[in-house]
Amino acid sequence: MESRENPVFDTALFGGGCFWCLEPVFRALDGVLDVSPGYCGGHVDHPTYEQVCRKDTGHVEVVRITFDPARVGYRTLLEVFFGTHDPTTPERQGNDVGPQYASVIFTSNPAQTALARAVRAEAQAAFDDPIVTRIETAGVFWPAEAEHSEYYRRNPEQGYCQFVIAPKLAKFRQRYAHLLR
Repeated sequence: MESRENPVFDTALFGGGCFWCLEPVFRALDGVLDVSPGYCGGHVDHPTYEQVCRKDTGHVEVVRITFDPARVGYRTLLEVFFGTHDPTTPERQGNDVGPQYASVIFTSNPAQTALARAVRAEAQAAFDDPIVTRIETAGVFWPAEAEHSEYYRRNPEQGYCQFVIAPKLAKFRQRYAHLLR
C-alpha cells in the first residue's frame, strides 16, 4: 500500500471591511478549506461583536482562511483580496465606517510579509488613489460569535446580503471564475 504524506495547510488573515462580505468570497475559491470570521489586532481579550462595533477595542473584523498551498497560493489569495474590496479607503468599505473595517493583512511569517508588500505594490497600478492597506504581524485571532459564520449563506434574503454582498459576489465570480471550485 502506497503511503501518502498528509498535505500541509496554511492560513491567511485578512481584514477588508465587514467579515460577512469577505467570507463568501474566499469560501468560493478552489483550495480554500475553511474561512472563519473573527477579530484581530486589538487590545481586548475575547472581544464580542458589540465591543468591536463600539470602535474602542482596536480590533478589525477579519477572516482567517485555511488553504491548501498546493491548490491555491498565498499570492492568489492576496490578489483576490485586493480585487474584491477598496483598499484605498481608510477605515471604511462603502457605508461600513469605523476602525473595525480597516484594510489590513495580518501576516504570520516573514515570507507572508514580503509577499504581501510586493502584491500591495503591484495592486497600486489598478487604483488612482493610494492603497492604505496596513500589513501587520498577526496577533491573536479571536473567532466571532457563531451567528456570524456563513452569514450570507444562512441569510440570503436579509437586506445587507441582497444589496451589498450579492452584487460583490456576482462581480467576484465573473472576474475570478477560473479560481472557483
